Amino acid sequence: MALRKIKWRGEEFPISYKIVNPDKSPSLLFLHGWGAKKELMELFAPHFPHFRQLYIDLPGFGGSQPLPIPLKTADYKEIVAQFLEEINFHPDGVIAHSFGGKVGLLLSPPVLILLASAGIPVEKPLSVKAKIALFKLLKKLGIGEKLRHLFVSADAKGASETLYQTFKNVVDEDFSSHFSQFKGEVLLFGGDRDTAVPPEAVRRQGELLGVTPNILPGDHFFFLNPENRVAIVKMVENLFGKRG
Repeated sequence: MALRKIKWRGEEFPISYKIVNPDKSPSLLFLHGWGAKKELMELFAPHFPHFRQLYIDLPGFGGSQPLPIPLKTADYKEIVAQFLEEINFHPDGVIAHSFGGKVGLLLSPPVLILLASAGIPVEKPLSVKAKIALFKLLKKLGIGEKLRHLFVSADAKGASETLYQTFKNVVDEDFSSHFSQFKGEVLLFGGDRDTAVPPEAVRRQGELLGVTPNILPGDHFFFLNPENRVAIVKMVENLFGKRG
């Protein structure tokens, strides 16, 4: 593992990363989802022996802490792009999970492999809507912040204040226009039992991207299943094989 500090907008962002097969080509960048870290995506490392691979912890996660200021997804893209330029790594493809999918989309790589990518807002259950309404009422009464820990999403529990504010910035972003404007080649995957990014959200992404999604058995982390992972890898290799 290596660490590089990036200066961006007057702040310092430590980026923890790992490069596998540095002398190989083509190259792949792996981006994890919210609350995860690069080690999750490193499950793919043994499957791509002929690819140069870069795994990073996005700012605020894993070894890329602390997060000095709250960010939006567009900020993550700028920081990652600057990091890639500084280490002279220009990916031929990006494999990204969940929140990382939005960052990958903004990077506009030649090839984009999306695994349960975020970016299509999903209707919240009534229980969640009621919880939000109650919290807003308590804030008006001046006691909301004291009770925030009772209302915070599971994805934000234990987060620093800057990461919590970042979560609020990115959680409900609608990336429909970014999906429809993407010009590279795409492989799109989702899990048939995923509740975070349900199959209908993945199918909507497919409509916007002009591709047919691959819905595999499993939940939001369907690629943890070795059979699913092998299926994903074969499709990636076939795509790069066709590209020559």
